[in-house]
Amino acid sequence: MSKKKLTPKQSESLLKTLKTRFDNHMSRHEGLHWNTIQLKLEENPDKLWSLYQMEITDGEPDVVAYRSYTDEYIFFDCSPESPKRRSLCYDYQAWASRKANQPDNNVIDKAAEMGIDLLTEEQYRMLQDFGQFDLKTSIWVKTPSHIRELGGAIFCDRRYNTVFTYHNGADSYYTARGFRGCLTI
Repeated sequence: MSKKKLTPKQSESLLKTLKTRFDNHMSRHEGLHWNTIQLKLEENPDKLWSLYQMEITDGEPDVVAYRSYTDEYIFFDCSPESPKRRSLCYDYQAWASRKANQPDNNVIDKAAEMGIDLLTEEQYRMLQDFGQFDLKTSIWVKTPSHIRELGGAIFCDRRYNTVFTYHNGADSYYTARGFRGCLTI
């Protein structure tokens, strides 16, 4: 069996979980129909595997948008707080530069292993339109190259009913900072 393929039982369980979440949060995807989404997921087992990775790390993935011009559904991690992918610096370069107290991994490589993308700052702000996320945690977001080239990276959170964007050294990591993923199907 391929490393990136779910068993029939895992697929069935995940689809059931995703449908329940879809039904319970209709405001995230008004006008969309689960049956159409499920068919697309079943046609893309590699994407279903990526959603499973999001789910088992407590990301609670859900559909947040549909692009009609490309016939693509967009899933974000919709857990109330940062998924259980934390204590990671931003990228491999930042990870390799740490000589002491090196974390286990970095968000760019971890996201790639999962087959997902990091949310951009714009996507993070879009997510906040669906509720209040990350009131106690923070999220690394895709950092523009001009910031990263200078050694920095950006992260976001929600405090005081406002979404904030901050900066840190890309080699920093915290137990309350993780990352949210985006998956396009």
